[in-house]
Amino acid sequence: MRNLKRALALLFVLLPAAVVMFFVLENQQTVALVLFGWTAPAVPVALPVLAALVVGLALGPLLGAYGVMRSKRRIRASARQAALAES
Repeated sequence: MRNLKRALALLFVLLPAAVVMFFVLENQQTVALVLFGWTAPAVPVALPVLAALVVGLALGPLLGAYGVMRSKRRIRASARQAALAES
């Protein structure tokens, strides 16, 4: 059972790594991005796409955690108001 869990964990790590490697190898064309008049150096198209993926993977959970904390704050505030209204 423990070996099965290890094999599945290895599969869940190696499969995305293989997909990323395949993506990078298939997208070797160069592209120069322009943002607000600033032109970035020409890099393979896979690099900006993977950079956007990493930034999204980092920002998504942070924004989700912010939303949860904000909701908890609102719930606490309404509980306080309800407790004050009862007394």
